[in-house]
Amino acid sequence: MPASAEVATTNDPPLVDSYCALLLGGELGSSSGFVPAAQALSAESLTVLQRDLPTIDLKRLTSGDPRERDVCADAMASAASEWGFFQVTNHGVGRELLEEMRREQAVLFHQPFDTKEKAGLVDGSYRWGNPTATSLRQLSWSEAFHVPLASICGEDCVHAQLSSLSLRGVMQEVADAMSRVADTVAGTLAKNLGHAGSAFPAAAGCDGTTCFLRLNRYPLCPFADTLGMVPHTDSDFLTIVCQDQVGGLEIMNDSHWVAVKPHPDALVVNVGDLFQAWSNNRYKSVEHKVVANSKAERFSVAYFLCPSHDSLIGTYGKPSPYRPFTFGEYRRKVQDDVRQTGKKIGLPNFLKCSTIS
Repeated sequence: MPASAEVATTNDPPLVDSYCALLLGGELGSSSGFVPAAQALSAESLTVLQRDLPTIDLKRLTSGDPRERDVCADAMASAASEWGFFQVTNHGVGRELLEEMRREQAVLFHQPFDTKEKAGLVDGSYRWGNPTATSLRQLSWSEAFHVPLASICGEDCVHAQLSSLSLRGVMQEVADAMSRVADTVAGTLAKNLGHAGSAFPAAAGCDGTTCFLRLNRYPLCPFADTLGMVPHTDSDFLTIVCQDQVGGLEIMNDSHWVAVKPHPDALVVNVGDLFQAWSNNRYKSVEHKVVANSKAERFSVAYFLCPSHDSLIGTYGKPSPYRPFTFGEYRRKVQDDVRQTGKKIGLPNFLKCSTIS
């Protein structure tokens, strides 16, 4: 065990143990089924570019000038098509509320690891690392609580064992505020394709009972070139993210990783797989990852705009390159692929002309 492993504290999950086991496995050779450490990380060592994400001022959508509203909507659609990511300002989620959310997250995550692991929060919503990882490339140096909105303040809320009334109250406020942002953005993007925008989230099967909050923490990491979150796309319609000022979020654009510089007054929005399918590939769900930090822990909170599991993922127009599928079917296929291959395949599974068996 390296000396740097001593930085782990009693409130951190045993990520150091996972790292060292994978490192040792890689050194044993390919017969063990592990990818050697250097080879595992080489794919993530592409040159990282520093670029500003497109920034959309949501206040312009309520302008009295219809031309200004159209320009704003067009800019949002262009960002969703070209980047799959953009930032929004004047979104209505107060900075004080988000700072309070971060303080409450810190209190929750800094409880002893054994307490977090054994509490069974929200039917097992506490997650850390990646128990199925077979290489360092698949290890996520992070922990998270995946919280269904319907369970935040319910009387039978399991996570009441660990969370305070103040945390649950703040989570509810953040969820409500981010829900309004998600509805505005999703409606605008749908309207840009010719759909009745204001009706889109509900028409797609999304409401207060189907969406999620994910509270993320990325502990200090003593190992260089380690991922806080492995490259992935999101399996929803839209994700709204508040990241703190530590940084580490990177997105794939034009075959290069692009670092997203934190903006204290902006939320990050990214297109999910379902919106790409619904838009007939007009909007892009792109890979993104988080790089671990050796000097500061990082917190973020994400809102996932999801439909019910039996919702059929339609399309804004015909023909569609995808066969009909439900959200539940999509989730199950993603989980099966991860178990069988170690990675998500996602939308290519549902192409009408897919050659994936």
